[in-house]
Amino acid sequence: MQPPASSAVHAPPPEVTLAQMLWGALMQRSLCVATKLGVPDLLAAQPQTAADLATQTGANEPSLYRLLRTLASAGIFSETHDHRFELTPISQLLRRDVPGSMRDLAVMFAEDWQWRNWGELMHCVMTGNAAQHKLYGMDSFAYFTAQPALGAVFNRAMTGLSAAVAPAIAEAYDFSRTSTVVEVAGGHGLLLAAILKRNPKMRGILFDLPDVLVGCGELLDREGVRDRVELAAGDFFQSVTPGADLYTMKHIIHDWDDAKSLQILRNIRAAMKPDGRVLTIEMVVPEGNEPSPSKILDLQMMIMEGGKERTAGEYEALYELAGLGLTRILPTMSPFSLIEGKIR
Repeated sequence: MQPPASSAVHAPPPEVTLAQMLWGALMQRSLCVATKLGVPDLLAAQPQTAADLATQTGANEPSLYRLLRTLASAGIFSETHDHRFELTPISQLLRRDVPGSMRDLAVMFAEDWQWRNWGELMHCVMTGNAAQHKLYGMDSFAYFTAQPALGAVFNRAMTGLSAAVAPAIAEAYDFSRTSTVVEVAGGHGLLLAAILKRNPKMRGILFDLPDVLVGCGELLDREGVRDRVELAAGDFFQSVTPGADLYTMKHIIHDWDDAKSLQILRNIRAAMKPDGRVLTIEMVVPEGNEPSPSKILDLQMMIMEGGKERTAGEYEALYELAGLGLTRILPTMSPFSLIEGKIR
């Protein structure tokens, strides 16, 4: 009797795997261009030919066909027997009008500033310095202020990402002991709204820079939580609104190096009640060879800000230096984990 065939027998040879990796950036660029042209939105109603799509986008028909054929080979679109293209579950997420849309994230990755930053990866590896500073002489937040159109793309991308993961985060934690939560650097309050909707007796404080808070009213009204949210303007490098039961930060600490992250955490600790808690919401880098989106995102943070994704051990050490004890790390039904801390 023959033993069961090993899955390794069916694995592609190393040269094929390597070639696929080398071509990966080209596929990503192709996906981003199709998204920026609006192809997923145009295919929402029905399949269309490349000629139809070229007419609507102003693209060159043969070139657009070749682009879409390549993307269809990767499952991003599907080409029918009569050479029409249709959406797949992957490209559905690239539409503007679907819950959890990742369209703006794809558009952001198509922008030239992203590719220029990645072109300086060797500089980052050799010096430990961010490409963003070398190319533009400022961090990305200052750059987006100077380039408001790009800043708007970035903000929409981050809002889309928050919309995709906020429900999973809100479901993963027991908020029953919490009467007031402060969302630190919470933007327009999408995560805070998700938490409050699941906890109708809770009140929230949305803490961010004054110019960020200006645009939050529409979202809070739409989510039906405006009457339970207090707005607090400030800079987390200076201080944070005191006295809440719980402080949450999503996708903030990874923007910064250890020194600046420590400054933020110490300011939160100073604001906490003796029995208060902090939830840092980030991807946690697994040890060893385990694949994880946190590892490629770590490189993204390295080239942009000099920030980083961290392991559980690195978060524990950072918390300890801030005067906090890491009590537990809770997984969610998303790539993010909840890193809970209390005053030591």
